[in-house]
Amino acid sequence: PVILQASQGAIKYAGIEYITALAKVAASKVKVPVAIHLDHGTDFEQIMLCIRHGFTSVMIDGSKYELKKNIEITRKVVEVAHAVGVSVEAELGKIGGTEDDITVDEREATFTDPEEAKIFVDETNVDSLAIAVGTAHGVYKGEPKLDFDRIKAIKDKLGIPLVLHGSSGVPADAIEKAVSLGINKINIDTDLRIAFTQAMKDYHKEHPDNIDPRKVLGPARAAMKEVIKEKIALFGSAGKA
Repeated sequence: PVILQASQGAIKYAGIEYITALAKVAASKVKVPVAIHLDHGTDFEQIMLCIRHGFTSVMIDGSKYELKKNIEITRKVVEVAHAVGVSVEAELGKIGGTEDDITVDEREATFTDPEEAKIFVDETNVDSLAIAVGTAHGVYKGEPKLDFDRIKAIKDKLGIPLVLHGSSGVPADAIEKAVSLGINKINIDTDLRIAFTQAMKDYHKEHPDNIDPRKVLGPARAAMKEVIKEKIALFGSAGKA
């Protein structure tokens, strides 16, 4: 199975109609199941817009709020989404770094509390939960240290799919251990951006006079594809469609 994610920034840049059409055409060309997912949704109206345009799952990110408020806004999204067969991902705890227009200073990042996670899931009926256990959005300054005991404790209490955001740059052995402890969805946007842009730079360096965008973007897409294939194998999700 494959998850195609669109961020709020991507939707603002390209438009919901284009994003949805591109994703649906791509999904129609393959035999494996494809989910179309909104990443880090913070605006209720935009989340509803994504649902109306055929997104199969959405994320409501209320992590900047205290627990009661996060539960309140998440429950509101869940009630609407579940009524039309759309699954919902939420976030508890604060993951450091920058994701589009959402920035959390490392000093303000807080790990997910297992007891609060249990309360949150029971109160919201959310389908999956993004947890803060040591990863961060963007490029790491040093090697990330994941709190594996926390992952296991949260998984044991919840029993629902757990999501690891900011996973680009996390060592392969740490990813494998996280998966073994109950992580089910892993976000890797930065690794894909690095592969894509580096391939473009390399092509321009070798062919400085070529101005055909197809020639430039082709190698970039191929480089990104190779990283995706490697990640699918690493995550243990290959051949399970």
